[in-house]
Amino acid sequence: MSEQFVAESQREQVLVADTHLQVTGRQTKEEEVVSVVEILGDAAKRVVASVQDYALLSGRACSNIFTSPHYFQDTLEQMDFIGAGSLPIILLSGFFIGAVMVLQTGSQFIRFGQTSLTGDVVAIALVRELGPAFTGLLVTGRCATGIASELGSMLVTEQVDAMRAMGTDPSRKLVAPRLLAALLMVPLLTALMDFIGLLGGCTASVFSLRLDAISFWRRAIDALDFADLMQGFTKPVVFGFILATIGCYKGLTVRGGTQGVGRATTSAAVVGSVLIIVADAFLTKLSLYLSDKVF
Repeated sequence: MSEQFVAESQREQVLVADTHLQVTGRQTKEEEVVSVVEILGDAAKRVVASVQDYALLSGRACSNIFTSPHYFQDTLEQMDFIGAGSLPIILLSGFFIGAVMVLQTGSQFIRFGQTSLTGDVVAIALVRELGPAFTGLLVTGRCATGIASELGSMLVTEQVDAMRAMGTDPSRKLVAPRLLAALLMVPLLTALMDFIGLLGGCTASVFSLRLDAISFWRRAIDALDFADLMQGFTKPVVFGFILATIGCYKGLTVRGGTQGVGRATTSAAVVGSVLIIVADAFLTKLSLYLSDKVF
C-alpha cells in the first residue's frame, strides 16, 4: 500500500509540472495621460476658489465691524499686539532708514552744492512711499504670521468648531477684531515711522553733512503738502486691511495638522508682502492722478 501511494503521488507531481499555468481575469492597466491643459485648469480653479473664499471672508469681516455684537476686549488685545508690539521694530527701522536716505542723497547733492535739498527729498520720500511701505512689510512679517499661526492652531485643536457649537460666529469673534485693530494701528505706526525717520535723517545730516537742524526741519515741513499727506496715510489703511485679512484667511484655511500651521504661517508672510507691494504700485498711480486732478 505504501509503494502504491508513493507511485500515485509521483504521478500527480509529474502531471502538475506538465500543466501550463494559466492566469485568467487579468487586465492590463492603461497609463493615464495627464495633459498640461488639465494641470493649468485645475490650478486656475483652485486660485479662483481661494480668491472667492478670501473675498467672502473679507466682506463678512467688514460688515461685522459695523454691526453688533462687538468684542471690544478682543479688539483692545489685538491693538496692543499689533500696535504696541510692533513699536520697537518700527522705531528702530525708521530711524536708520532716514539716516541711510540722508547719507545716500547727501553724497549726490554735495557734487552739485545743493545739500540743503536733503530735507526736502527725505521728507517727501518718507511720507509718500518709504514710511507706509516699510511699515506695512514689517507689520506683515510680525503680525500676519502671528495671526495665521494663532488661528491655525485654534482650527487644528477644534476650538473654532467649539465656537460654532456654542453659537458664536468665528468671523465676528476672531476676524473682525483683528481687522479693526490693524486698520487703526497701521496708520499710527506709519506716522511714528515718518517722524522717527525724519529724526534719523536730521541726525545724519547734522553729523555727516554739517547742516543746521532747524533749517533741515523747516525745509522738510515746507516740502510737504496735503496731497503728500493724503497719499502717505491712505496706503497704511489698505496695507492694514491686507495683512489682517490675509493672516486670518490663511489661519482659518489650515489643512494638514501642525505642519499645515507652519505652511500657513509662511504663506501669510509671503502672500501678504507681495500683495502690499502690488497694491502700493496701484495706490501710488491713483494718488498721483488724484493729486493732479483734485488736490
